[in-house]
Amino acid sequence: MGAVWLGVDLGDARVGLALSDPELTLAHPAGNIQAWGDSFHTIDEVIDVIEDEGVSHVVVGLPLQLDGTEGKSAKKARRWAANLVRRMASDDTERRFVGATPPTVSLQDERLTTVAAHRQLMEARISSRSHRPRVDQQSAVNILQSALDRRAPSEGVDGV
Repeated sequence: MGAVWLGVDLGDARVGLALSDPELTLAHPAGNIQAWGDSFHTIDEVIDVIEDEGVSHVVVGLPLQLDGTEGKSAKKARRWAANLVRRMASDDTERRFVGATPPTVSLQDERLTTVAAHRQLMEARISSRSHRPRVDQQSAVNILQSALDRRAPSEGVDGV
């Protein structure tokens, strides 16, 4: 199995996930994880997906404000990403990562991804009643696709 990237859209109700293809060209929806009011409760389940799917890089959405500054949500996303890195590196877990090392983690500006996700779902003629559970996954797809598109083939990625 080739290495894939994981896109993560954090939310208090659900955390949306997206995976890339092994060629790192296209992102596709990979489900939601129920957050029960706190996305920090989802870290272990996200690590399970990372292990199961052979993820080599994780892209976490960074919800900047429209003017580009960081508010509460962006700071929370940074803390979540740092906790993910810490948890994957902890010695008390026997994790099975690709190449035996935890994947790298980066943050991707996600301004307007939820708006774009709703528009894409409407264009796909999916009823607005069905949007809520799907919009988190579609936002994760948009976050991941943006990261894939901006990646130059020989270029590395930014860590947290």
